[in-house]
Amino acid sequence: MATVVVVDDETDLRLLLGIALRRHGFDVVAEAVDGDDGLATVESLRPPVPDVVVLDNRMPGMSGVELAAVLRDRRPEVMVVLFSAFLDRETEAAAAEAGVTMCVGKDRLTDLPEILAGLLAEHAA
Repeated sequence: MATVVVVDDETDLRLLLGIALRRHGFDVVAEAVDGDDGLATVESLRPPVPDVVVLDNRMPGMSGVELAAVLRDRRPEVMVVLFSAFLDRETEAAAAEAGVTMCVGKDRLTDLPEILAGLLAEHAA
């Protein structure tokens, strides 16, 4: 079972995302309310957990792209998916440079479990 940490400042979205992921067999091991909390949360978990961090970009404090860059340096084995309502070419380019595996729009909430399963399958191959 793949383990996931969800980082988003919107409580309702964290709840919905957690429900969607759990229904598709993912183990949501932690949630965080912003980038700083996300970093502390991921660092408190011992490898091999988590497999994936799903994070928003626009949050108070450290942005998702900034958090992704830190995670790339500190936990390079962790897959990072930027899950944002505000994706443009500039954000996607910055995300790629920061080590984000994939950018997914929040309008694709119901597709996200399948997207993550596909990414994990590719990574395992």
